[in-house]
Amino acid sequence: MSESSFQDDVLGELGPDRLTEIASLLGTDENGAKETVATTVGAMAGGLQQQAAAGGDDGEEARQALAEVTEPPLRGVATLGGGLLGGGLMAGVLAKVSKPVAAAVSKKTGIPAPTVARVIELLIPVLLAVFAKRAADTGNTGNTGAPGNTASGAAPGAAPGSAPGSGGGLGDLLGQILGGGKK
Repeated sequence: MSESSFQDDVLGELGPDRLTEIASLLGTDENGAKETVATTVGAMAGGLQQQAAAGGDDGEEARQALAEVTEPPLRGVATLGGGLLGGGLMAGVLAKVSKPVAAAVSKKTGIPAPTVARVIELLIPVLLAVFAKRAADTGNTGNTGAPGNTASGAAPGAAPGSAPGSGGGLGDLLGQILGGGKK
């Protein structure tokens, strides 16, 4: 679709009610809440990218979560009851990343880490929704967004096992979904 940033998409998905809730939680106005959300979302995206690039079980879990995001099992109304929006592996990966992110955002903004952690709890379902929308928009229906990923047959299924730390397919998929891979 458009070239909107990942943070913009999250803010759009939040809507005014949730943004007001976050502003109240932070003790700030709407602009302060937007700044904190943008900072937090940027840190979450960076943490997710680092974890996906890591080796070991954490890296493998992040890569599997990415595959789940880029290849939802169902389409349309049927997906609302479960799958990615119901939680899934990505929710667990985001929860793992949330503690170091809360500490980093707290250090950067001066907002207490427990407050940032509560904001992150409110953001995780929104992040999942944005991931799902971006995955659908980046060619999930015809592999149009990433020609290099089709060489191995099934791009999302191949990326977790074949690109443990090399960027390649995994980096391209993260870049497409997060919007920060190629500038």
